[in-house]
Amino acid sequence: MELAPSPLARPFPDMPSVAGVTLRVARAGYKDWKRCDITLAELAEGTSVAGVFTRSACPSPEVEAGREQVKAGRARALIVNAGNSNAFTGARGRRAVEQICAQVAAHLGCTASEVFVSSTGVIGVPLPLDKAESGVAAVLSADPCSWRDAADTIATTDTFAKGATASAMIGDKRVELVGVVKGSGMIAPDMATMLGYIFTNAAVDADFLQQALSAANRRTFSCSTVDSDTSTSDTVLAFATGQAGTAIIKSAEDPGADAFAAALEDVCRQLAQLVVRDGEGASKFIEVRVTGAVSDDSAHRIALSIANSPLVKTAIAGEDANWGRIVMAVGKAGEPADRDRLSIAFGGIPAARHGERIVDFDEAPLAEHLKGEDIVVEADIGLGNGSATVWTCDLTHGYIAINADYRS
Repeated sequence: MELAPSPLARPFPDMPSVAGVTLRVARAGYKDWKRCDITLAELAEGTSVAGVFTRSACPSPEVEAGREQVKAGRARALIVNAGNSNAFTGARGRRAVEQICAQVAAHLGCTASEVFVSSTGVIGVPLPLDKAESGVAAVLSADPCSWRDAADTIATTDTFAKGATASAMIGDKRVELVGVVKGSGMIAPDMATMLGYIFTNAAVDADFLQQALSAANRRTFSCSTVDSDTSTSDTVLAFATGQAGTAIIKSAEDPGADAFAAALEDVCRQLAQLVVRDGEGASKFIEVRVTGAVSDDSAHRIALSIANSPLVKTAIAGEDANWGRIVMAVGKAGEPADRDRLSIAFGGIPAARHGERIVDFDEAPLAEHLKGEDIVVEADIGLGNGSATVWTCDLTHGYIAINADYRS
């Protein structure tokens, strides 16, 4: 299905090259489309890697392999297949991953465990071994390409290419961080809910890179939801090539560690929000802010209850300032709440305070806020100091149309 760009789309940014990363794309033909669908990121020797993966109990073999491989902390290549998730495919799916890793490793002269593989697309269809083999051969011999080419190639139902960049100073040297991501549906914060890849020329020890990525993930990717559905294939990987010539960051106390971690979180936040902006059928980007909860974790769960509510999402799609639906979502979250302390606002405009509608409440300013593309929903629980922010989108007829026809 040819999809029009999301009305919330953002232009692809100018992205600097990252020393030690060479990108290539090719066409394996996993689906009946005339576009590239296999991506290779070749990485310099000594590149460290960290990753976060789906918590789904039905993960793809790519995820299972990645979880083990990342423990060694070294990477030489990344292969991303688009159009087939290779999930729920048994032994045949595992053989496909093993074949790809062995083929790339033989070409690069590295171990198979240093080759990471991700696949995205339809669940339940084994990745064809013949197409995978010819696709890998094609991408290994392809000319180097741009970040935009890679972002386009890893996409499935995405309507626009997604990329982000940031920089940090380590000592007297500037290091670059660049990220690309794909994701539009089956997005819920039970790890990361997408395929995302971040590359930097900084020298970062794998253990610290994992620590920084996990922390960034908790505050970014795991604060995004489109439809409450967690994918079988979710993967976010960070690669540090060490080609900038900086001292190796090994702990949070090392010079430049704070700056690097902040830049990494910045890239993750940008990518997470871009995925929400491309939520299937989305017409509005929604930021849910919860304050006054008994803890940050409690606030996070309440925010997700609001963000995942079909009634809340459809009300916002219809530009209806129905604050009663926020009350409902807070009450069903299973977290401590007190009706008579709860206050609700939209875009800073109060709608209800301390358990009741504001006297002489005027819906006109709220209605005006809801006509925009960027919506803010605020709920103060009135019980403590816990707070959280979650990003989601509205729910429209477009979501049904895309997903009803997804396999055709």
